[in-house]
Amino acid sequence: MQKLSSILSRKPRHFQHISASSYVSEALSQMSCQNREYLVVVDDNDSFAGVLTEHDITSKVMFNDRPLNKTLVKDIMNSQLPCAAGSDTLEGCMQLMQQHHTRFVPVFDDFNFIGVVSSEDILAEAVYNRLEIFDPLPDY
Repeated sequence: MQKLSSILSRKPRHFQHISASSYVSEALSQMSCQNREYLVVVDDNDSFAGVLTEHDITSKVMFNDRPLNKTLVKDIMNSQLPCAAGSDTLEGCMQLMQQHHTRFVPVFDDFNFIGVVSSEDILAEAVYNRLEIFDPLPDY
């Protein structure tokens, strides 16, 4: 099975990120403009701090009638996600996602953040390697 580092190598190197001290309205605007489901949240030292998803914004801000332009990203971001290593397998990552009911897993190599694997990445990987996963179609 594929290693997470090889999956991340096919993704763009530039992470779509936002500061933890930004307002949720800025994050939502950035997500909308860049057509992203999530943003990597960084602290004042540009280190990984967590992930902010559309679900976080909806469930923690909009459904609670909190103002988007007064709520900080650090107050609603998810910093308790399970983490994986670049050497972990795709299958292990899928199990981790299922166990923790999450669609996003931050990936680290020796405490250095290298990216996020999403459920969408896993689906793309399945399509990319479909002949290894599914039986080939019969010839008619």
